[in-house]
Amino acid sequence: MTRMKIRVAEITDIPAMHRIRLAVRENVLTNPLAVQEADYVPYLTQIGKGWVCERGGELLGFAIVDLENKNVWALFVDPASEGQGLGSALHDGMLVWYFSQTDVPLHLGTAAGTKAELFYQKRAWEKVGVESNGDITFIMPRKPLHLSS
Repeated sequence: MTRMKIRVAEITDIPAMHRIRLAVRENVLTNPLAVQEADYVPYLTQIGKGWVCERGGELLGFAIVDLENKNVWALFVDPASEGQGLGSALHDGMLVWYFSQTDVPLHLGTAAGTKAELFYQKRAWEKVGVESNGDITFIMPRKPLHLSS
């Protein structure tokens, strides 16, 4: 089997990233038009950084961190590729880069009762609240990272 590769996301990756975003089974966009391909551009070029996971030239997952607002804008894996460690690899690389840029805690929100909630809890994210829409807010302060193996 071809090895997975994590690399910095490029503008040309946006269509594949967006396809994955629209294919997820959890944290589904209630309005698929709420996030457009153009919305990815500033995160990749001005206010953040992104990474993709690919195998054999096929994009299987991606992560984007917003350095300006100190949050995880996206971390999604193609449903057909879940459970293979791609999300963990993207997550860990994103945290290493983020905390090489700033000491400010990173935050994110995700739907309650999902695999994503368990994913972040397992990686030592701290639950700090619940939004009005029911999403859970997590925070990751700078500390020795509990990275996946």
